[in-house]
Amino acid sequence: MTDRTPVRTGLLTVDGATLHHEVRGEGPLLVMMPGGSADAGIYDAIAADLADRWTVATFDPRGYSRSLLDGPVTGQSPATHADDIVRLIDLLSPDGAPAALFGSSSSAVVALAALARHPGRLSRVVAHEPPVVALLPDPDEGRALFAAVREAFRRDGVAAAMATMAAGLAPEEGQAAAPGPEQAASGPEQAAPGQERAAAAEEASAPEQAPTPEQAATFRRMHANLPVFLEHVLCPFSGYVPDLVALKAAAAHLVVGVGRDSRALLPAVAAEGLARRVGAGVAEFPGGHIGLTEDPRAFAARLREVLLAT
Repeated sequence: MTDRTPVRTGLLTVDGATLHHEVRGEGPLLVMMPGGSADAGIYDAIAADLADRWTVATFDPRGYSRSLLDGPVTGQSPATHADDIVRLIDLLSPDGAPAALFGSSSSAVVALAALARHPGRLSRVVAHEPPVVALLPDPDEGRALFAAVREAFRRDGVAAAMATMAAGLAPEEGQAAAPGPEQAASGPEQAAPGQERAAAAEEASAPEQAPTPEQAATFRRMHANLPVFLEHVLCPFSGYVPDLVALKAAAAHLVVGVGRDSRALLPAVAAEGLARRVGAGVAEFPGGHIGLTEDPRAFAARLREVLLAT
């Protein structure tokens, strides 16, 4: 498949918002949820690669990019976003067939909420590095970090928040640098201090070559989403407490993803803690926390393997 795979776009009215969504391919439904400040555009390459086997649906989360809220933005919750996903599944799978679901970082938190709340609508859930601080060895430390990021945003703006994030998630001396769980897309020109140039964004690191017009438009939209993410998403999503009883009951349908290069960092530590608590499988993916943008084709190939595994 190529990035020119035909795309069908639509709008879905949900409680308090209208969701922009994009659909490629044919076959069983696979919904891919963007994390951080990302929108549907972050999955263009991966969705094109997987559209030979699945009907791949991507979307802009409520309040981001082309998914407009009915009123002013307020604090967001994983439960509300999970219910949005089920409404989208109901639209695109009207015969009631369950869908596969993929989420990374903050959207992996939504994936956990969706599986706990609506297990009958989901055939397999892949939650890649959900930064759930409640599952860390020191939850208070994680909560304090994300609260400090939000406070830096309120006080000094986006760049200060990203710098606080990068510093708080920096690995110990001697380990390779890696991006944080919510290095939300500010575009290739705003790499966070101490990070590799490609790791300036939560799902939107800058490509080695000049971005295409479509990629540049995605970067601009994601940068515009950053204030909503930092003020209304970061703390409530990272502070989400999963329903471990419900997830344990549905563990056969859950795969927890971790990045090969980020296993010592907060999101992967939390993810592996979750897997142990509920008895879910763990799958290693190429790259780090933002591996899906570091090498989209390799990431898509690994996701294909995980989705098709029995």
